Amino acid sequence: QMQLVESGGGSVQAGGSLKLSCTAARHIFNMCRMSWHRQAPGKERELVSSLGRDGTTSYVDSVKGRFTSSQDKEKNQMYLHMSNLKTEDTGVYYCRADCPSFGLWGMGTQVTVSS
Repeated sequence: QMQLVESGGGSVQAGGSLKLSCTAARHIFNMCRMSWHRQAPGKERELVSSLGRDGTTSYVDSVKGRFTSSQDKEKNQMYLHMSNLKTEDTGVYYCRADCPSFGLWGMGTQVTVSS
């Protein structure tokens, strides 16, 4: 199965937390580099966090210390734990898989942070 499915988005007040999930087939996690991206209204899609096959993570500066990405291969899921959310974190969050010969995007999940 070659699809990514995000879930967990919603509306939250500034300072709150959300946990996003990305579900994919196990072979996707085994062979691909996974990442989270987001697209704010009127802006280009940007990389938020990368998660290597060895578990190493990286983050865009604007979310460092607030967001944490992780992976549970037994559950075939990747997560983005978001805390101390800010209004500028509002956008559609996408799961991405960069695989040896192809790439996959999920459909996205909306995150709205209100002041």
